[in-house]
Amino acid sequence: MSQQTVDVAMNKNIVDQRRKLRDYIRKIKMYRRVEFLRWLWWKFAKFENKLRWRRPRGKDNPVRLSYKGYPPKPDSGYRLPRDIRNLHPSGLIPIRVSNIKELEALDPRKHIIYIASSVGTKKRLEIISKAREKGFKIANEMV
Repeated sequence: MSQQTVDVAMNKNIVDQRRKLRDYIRKIKMYRRVEFLRWLWWKFAKFENKLRWRRPRGKDNPVRLSYKGYPPKPDSGYRLPRDIRNLHPSGLIPIRVSNIKELEALDPRKHIIYIASSVGTKKRLEIISKAREKGFKIANEMV
């Protein structure tokens, strides 16, 4: 095989990867994430800082009975499709990194990096500089 055909094949592979990534990003943006808040959160001050979902257990509770005009109840239908589940909004796979050695097995076109919270400042700066050299996107660079 000549060098020119190898280059064409590589370019086609890169174009296919970018097209797939663009489709993932479009799908991620298309899905609206529903926020599930507890019943009557708007009515009582005691729920002001406790907005997380609590299952309604009352006999006649309209949320439990899924009546129209009431807040949604978490159901299996709200889950994201399998091909975009657990992806970063950029369409890349998020990976937690705690040392420079873990960067070597990753691909900058497929992965986005989260630096572990247990990493100190000195080591964090080393990981950031090495990741930039390799062309990785870093999600929590300034934290």
